[in-house]
Amino acid sequence: MLEAPAPTTGDEPGLIGGTPPTGPPKKFESRSTPWHDPPLTHAMVAAMTVGAVPGNEVVLETSRLLLRPWRAAEAVVQHELWTERDPRVPPHRRIDADGHPTVAELESSIRTNQLWSSGLLAVERKASRDVIGYCGLVDSERGSAGEPELAFELLRRVQRQGYATEASLAVLEWARSSGYERLWATVWDWNTASRRVLAKVGFTETERKEVDAVHGTNLFTTRRL
Repeated sequence: MLEAPAPTTGDEPGLIGGTPPTGPPKKFESRSTPWHDPPLTHAMVAAMTVGAVPGNEVVLETSRLLLRPWRAAEAVVQHELWTERDPRVPPHRRIDADGHPTVAELESSIRTNQLWSSGLLAVERKASRDVIGYCGLVDSERGSAGEPELAFELLRRVQRQGYATEASLAVLEWARSSGYERLWATVWDWNTASRRVLAKVGFTETERKEVDAVHGTNLFTTRRL
């Protein structure tokens, strides 16, 4: 699970990339900021933006969840995700010594970065109407053209309740109906929770991997739709 600004990987963190096919998004009953890793920010051109224009954003719905564009006031949720990240996650995906990114910086990112309106969607619980994380597709350029990456990250307090699996299945259905044929996802080898979620939604680990002597091994998984 590729880490977005910042998708991480854990029981409910994860992420993957590619390039979108043409065709409008479906609705289911479904500024490059200074603290972002530059190569990653470039890769984060949202894969769910096809046909997503103001007033017609990607909105996905499941029995318990609503996946929809982020609102600036919800930057506090993104900030909480940053603060919760596992210390094994690379430093540039965690709050730095000077406290960046701040809530104000994340608010600015939500307002200006299309990633948060049609790429990595806010995951809202319908019953309590609270946002608990994100899930969506991103173009990380790690896969072949037209094969984006699935990404998800949820707050620790709501993990182990099946939300990551439920949200991911909604995104997979959207991807299938939009013409994608294969998706990718990357995950740290130590992130057993996210690996379980990926396995539940049909991803298979491949022989491809990226070894980091400090942070661990990043595994590449894939799923045909």
